[in-house]
Amino acid sequence: MRMENDVWYKTVEDLLSKADVKINGSRPWDIRVKNPGFFKRVLSEGSLGLGESFMDGWWECERLDEFFYRVLKHRVQDHVPQRWSDVFRLLVAKLFNLQSVSRALKASDVHYNLGNDLFSRMLDPYMMYSCGYWEGATTLGEAQENNLRMICEKLRLEPGMRLLDIGCGWGGLSEYAARNYGVSVVAINIAKEQVRLARKRCEGLNVEVLLKDYRDLDPNDRFDRIVAVEMFEHVGPKNYGHFFSIVDRHLTPDGLLLLQVIGSSGASTKADAWTVKYIFPNAYLPSMQEITAASEAFFVMEDWHNFGADYDPTLMAWHERLLEAWPELAHKYDERCKRMFVYYLMSCAGSLRARNIQLWQVLFSRGRDGGLRRSLSVS
Repeated sequence: MRMENDVWYKTVEDLLSKADVKINGSRPWDIRVKNPGFFKRVLSEGSLGLGESFMDGWWECERLDEFFYRVLKHRVQDHVPQRWSDVFRLLVAKLFNLQSVSRALKASDVHYNLGNDLFSRMLDPYMMYSCGYWEGATTLGEAQENNLRMICEKLRLEPGMRLLDIGCGWGGLSEYAARNYGVSVVAINIAKEQVRLARKRCEGLNVEVLLKDYRDLDPNDRFDRIVAVEMFEHVGPKNYGHFFSIVDRHLTPDGLLLLQVIGSSGASTKADAWTVKYIFPNAYLPSMQEITAASEAFFVMEDWHNFGADYDPTLMAWHERLLEAWPELAHKYDERCKRMFVYYLMSCAGSLRARNIQLWQVLFSRGRDGGLRRSLSVS
């Protein structure tokens, strides 16, 4: 397989050299190309071609996380002509509402309804599909429980309060808050499989799990606290103002809102074609400016906490658990699905390790007298 004289090969070789990545090298982060069509496919199709060619087995890498860390840390993407498809995709996200209620329901089927058996093996016992907080933690379960406790403490939950959990996932936070803080919870989600398991998880607790979009809540319902853990990425820029207006309508005068959201450090992470097609259709990572611009008409930002570096070990733990469980899952999910998950988890780990994207917890109030101070027990 002679590739060295191919112009596509030479172009990719030059680009990867900027990140000290070699083609068919011996180091863990070097790529090993098995199909010579890889080079033209990547340069022609951008991020979609890179991800799909990995799923198709056209190339391998022992440490995909390190490959992506090096590529993104050295900003190799800045030297690649931006694909017209990527430019178009970003413009569409800005101009059109890709997160309408009907589109959101269809998008949930692609990933979140894939299979509770797979996610239960990959995630921690609470099945939190979000960043853990690793200070003092040595296991995934400890890191996720740390973050659950931190969320509840930041929200200053007290017995008898009503909590709205928007995009509740499999109900881990709702269960934890009801069990440990004595609050009543309304948990909403549009993914049927997640709702089914969340209802089972929260049986016997003061938790109501509803298959409902946040835009379809009873307009007269009020909550002392509202939380949204990594669902704002599915709201979309056309809906940011509407999202905060809905929260404003449902939050009591002295209420608090906490958003945990994956955020973008720049436009380059907002239009990843592969992730949008295979993992999170129509997802959009907001910038700090977009969040503040949409929220400042309704709320005061009391605290902004970035612990995106903790997502790296979270993703690595999910990857390890997924590979350990795969022999028991292989009868249902094919090899291409496995490679899709490996690519997704490792590319995200590398991106967060390179600080290319961030993870924020943002606490809002209506402007409390004296402000809100972090408790010494809350990092």
